[in-house]
Amino acid sequence: MDRSEEARSAEQESRTLPENAFTELKEGEEYQPVMSPAKVYPEVTAWSVTWGLVMAVLFSAAAAYSGLKIGQVFEAAIPIAILAVGVTGLAKKPNGLGQNVIIQSIGSASGSVVAGAIFTIPALYILALPASYFHMFMASALGGFIGILFLIPFRKYFVKDMHGKLPFPEGTATTEILVTGEKGGKEALVLVISGLIGGAFDFTFSAFGLWSEVITSRIFSWGQALSDKFKMVFRLDVSAMILGLGYIIGLKYSAIIAAGSFLSWFVLVPLVYEIGRHLTTPLGAGVTTLISQMGPGDIFQNYVRQIGIGGIAMAGIIGIVRSSKIIAGAFKLAYSEIVHRKSGGEGNTIRTQTDIRMLWIVTLILLAAIAVFAFFIIGVVPSVFQAVVSLLVVLIISFLFTTVAANAIAIVGTNPVSGMTLMTLILSSVVLVQIGLTGKSGMLSAMIIGGVVCTALAVAGSFITDLKIGYWLGSTPKKQEAWKFLGVLVSAATVGGVILVLNKAYGFTGEQGLVAPQANAMAAVIKPLMSNAQTPWMLYIVGGVIALLLAILKVPPLAFALGMYIPQELNTPLLVGGAIAWFVSTRSKNEKLNNARLHRGTLIASGFIAGGALLGVLNAFLKFIDMQWPFGYSGWFNAHLAESTNGELVGLVMFVFLCAYALWDSMRAKE
Repeated sequence: MDRSEEARSAEQESRTLPENAFTELKEGEEYQPVMSPAKVYPEVTAWSVTWGLVMAVLFSAAAAYSGLKIGQVFEAAIPIAILAVGVTGLAKKPNGLGQNVIIQSIGSASGSVVAGAIFTIPALYILALPASYFHMFMASALGGFIGILFLIPFRKYFVKDMHGKLPFPEGTATTEILVTGEKGGKEALVLVISGLIGGAFDFTFSAFGLWSEVITSRIFSWGQALSDKFKMVFRLDVSAMILGLGYIIGLKYSAIIAAGSFLSWFVLVPLVYEIGRHLTTPLGAGVTTLISQMGPGDIFQNYVRQIGIGGIAMAGIIGIVRSSKIIAGAFKLAYSEIVHRKSGGEGNTIRTQTDIRMLWIVTLILLAAIAVFAFFIIGVVPSVFQAVVSLLVVLIISFLFTTVAANAIAIVGTNPVSGMTLMTLILSSVVLVQIGLTGKSGMLSAMIIGGVVCTALAVAGSFITDLKIGYWLGSTPKKQEAWKFLGVLVSAATVGGVILVLNKAYGFTGEQGLVAPQANAMAAVIKPLMSNAQTPWMLYIVGGVIALLLAILKVPPLAFALGMYIPQELNTPLLVGGAIAWFVSTRSKNEKLNNARLHRGTLIASGFIAGGALLGVLNAFLKFIDMQWPFGYSGWFNAHLAESTNGELVGLVMFVFLCAYALWDSMRAKE
């Protein structure tokens, strides 16, 4: 081999993720990222910042419409990573990997800021409360800043200390896309083919309605009988994207998540029905239907999901207690920097482990707190005392739930931000009522507080994925952290304008109004709370007790509680994907062959996720322009097949074929 060939070989090797990228490190073992910590690479450039901001604007607008129209905010990280690889490749930028990480990190602020805004802000219109661009922008921007600042002290714990212990499914897929796009070759081909298959699969049922997205046990006579008599039903979403997430999560966590879902749907839903079917009056706040007249989904939504919320809250408290040493370490570092003016050893820290200095973090948190206080006193609450109390509610809940959001994203790839925001609204409403804020002013205050906290938690959960991607690839955390603020600012400015435009065009109430399901749920909860109506405290307590028992049994309570809270159809395909990952990685006695199959499967799963996410953006756009297919949204197939038993049977058959393809292609890997 001549020198030029050796150089090409070394360059190719440097673009490959190490074997220990997704496994726990042995004692004394160090992880070496793709970009060497000893070298400096182009990261923050005019190219990367410009494209990051373009992505933030485009995806903020697309995600806001999608979330308000159909209730789903697609994850922006993966489509942005694909586009970043594409534009950088077309421009033939040298050393594009570090720049692509910055593009992805700035741009992905869009999805998290949008989730924080649309889950709460439209409720102001629904409740006929005063809402302005000022409210929307400030709640989103300040919440996003708080989320970034509260997360940074926990970066080392989540991305370095817990390496290999948390699956980071979305981060894994995004990392594979970035590194494979940089490397090219056969792995890129595997990713592209699986991306086309996954995207086409999801687009076919979502855009054309050629089969049902969700299949249930009701397609069988025995399943219909179980549903009618006992309110017991099995539900499965056939999305290639969710199947891919399950593969990356792995069997262990997928099984725990599914177990939580099965407890909700096969135990608690039938139990609530059995106990409540003889009641002659509706039970619960805001419930107007008798339990005897409810389907399984209604019982889950009105009662069982509240137990899941309680479980998530208690799992968060348990996580805070368990992370007390990490929290104490962050406070100790802050004290050391401020009082003794020590650098915290930054000078001795390698490039890939340098964060924004803790002194700056504490200073920025204080400035953010002052800004939130000023925002509350100027445009939200009538008195200084109430503004102080509201500020404390925001800071305390945001800080406590930050680790919950990060853990949820690291385990499942899904942030239960709506559940945590609902808990925030309940707690803040109780506090606000005690200090004299009720009626419309109380509802406005609670919703704005909820908006700030919701955005903080959404951004924190999303940002931990960005930092993990940077850790795998060898980016400089300090640069990701600093430029994330700009992404949040631009996304907040964009989403506020989009909500204003959509409210004028469609509104959020009436037959022609946008669905905005999360905001409607928040509005439904907040109204009785501000009128001293019933709150399902006992259901929250039951969920908390379940989480405590799981912690005693050494079962991860957050993963289980997420399963209880997230609809069953989104959990069951995770279990299927996890089972496929287990199968392909255990069929041989040759460990290297098993690892090769697992890695090829990870590429395939990443392709499924990427294709589904990217085509999801396209589908949202087509729905935005009311694209009419010959047999699409309003055509024969959509009305008569996708919503029929035959549509579910076709969906089941197609899902089996999809799983068979993932198995077959993964097993083709060679040692």
